[in-house]
Amino acid sequence: MQQDKHPDYRPVVFRDRSAGYAFLTRSTATSDQTIAWDDGETYPVVEVEISSESHPFYTGRARTVDSEGRVARFERRYGQGGDEEAGGTG
Repeated sequence: MQQDKHPDYRPVVFRDRSAGYAFLTRSTATSDQTIAWDDGETYPVVEVEISSESHPFYTGRARTVDSEGRVARFERRYGQGGDEEAGGTG
């Protein structure tokens, strides 16, 4: 295996701007900013726009697609059932 080919894998703090939430993990991401963590160590900090603390799916604020409305619109437009129309009452 060649030496010095892979990026440095080290502890990094990711901070969610919108939620004010930060977590420490290991990553190859780089940053010029640093932060003093709870354990007294200083780590590079990477700002992110969204994380599990602010994502609508994980927070329960997700908007669901109204699939029932689409089905109702289809039935209103094309009839309630396919068998009624196929009988040929015309």
